[in-house]
Amino acid sequence: MNSSTATTVFLPIALAVVMFGLGLALTGEDFRRVVRYPRAAAVALGCQLLLIPGICLGLVLVAGLQPELAVGMMLLAAAPGGTTANIFSHLARGDVALNITLTAINSVLAVVTLPIIVNLSIAGFIDGTDSIGLQPAKLAQVFAVVLVPVGIGMLMRRKAPGWAARMDLPVRIGSIAALLSVVGVAVFQERGNVGGYLTQVGLLTLLLACVSIAIGYIVPRLARVPARQAVAASFEIGIHNSTLAITIALSPSLLDNPTMAVPAAVYGLIVFIPAGVLAHVMGRYLTGQDQQRRGSQPRCARRADIRNTGE
Repeated sequence: MNSSTATTVFLPIALAVVMFGLGLALTGEDFRRVVRYPRAAAVALGCQLLLIPGICLGLVLVAGLQPELAVGMMLLAAAPGGTTANIFSHLARGDVALNITLTAINSVLAVVTLPIIVNLSIAGFIDGTDSIGLQPAKLAQVFAVVLVPVGIGMLMRRKAPGWAARMDLPVRIGSIAALLSVVGVAVFQERGNVGGYLTQVGLLTLLLACVSIAIGYIVPRLARVPARQAVAASFEIGIHNSTLAITIALSPSLLDNPTMAVPAAVYGLIVFIPAGVLAHVMGRYLTGQDQQRRGSQPRCARRADIRNTGE
């Protein structure tokens, strides 16, 4: 497969699989659920849309990255949460329903916020005219690659819920395979410079992942968001949709710049390290909290709790 075929055909298909899988997990209730979690949703979205891009900009300026890599870092920071966040949140005993809600809302908002952040980054670092968004044709393309597959997935879940349930695991596996394949394409296209780029952005992407995950938990907790919802926010904010970022960077009709895809490709692999650590630690902590709470309940209350939770 040559690079032209990969960027024009394979990458959009891979991204469509990922976003279609997200759609299969969504219902209209997921968008309405934000009313039930107003504080958690507002804090998480504020961190995702404002705080994380600001922190990423600071890291990029301190690191003194070359312009294309700097734009790639900002593209990554502007990308919405990835579907992988739901899996890690489940392992950590977080509020997966909130994860799904935040992913749904973020994916819709990203159609507007992502092009704006990337355009400003290009103007600031490159001072060029190759931008996405703020141009109707390219904005329509971002809309197509982000929301159309999600909409199809939601429609399939509504019309054929049994089929959607059976396809959940295969599509999740396909999404992971698509992510690895997209990362592989990005690395292949920049294979001659991989060593140098890893030196420049490897530590930076790891730092961004750790800071994003930490902020995603600490800020909601300071805002008195319950622990399980804070865990959900942490993974949603910390695990960005690197597949989307890579596709936008490599697509000939969008940025068409392999160098800009490098930070997202590196991040797509590195983020599993801090995410896995947090999932392990928080999973044990919240499990211990549940056991401690149940142990302090009267026996009749514990029996009722067991009946209510289906254990």
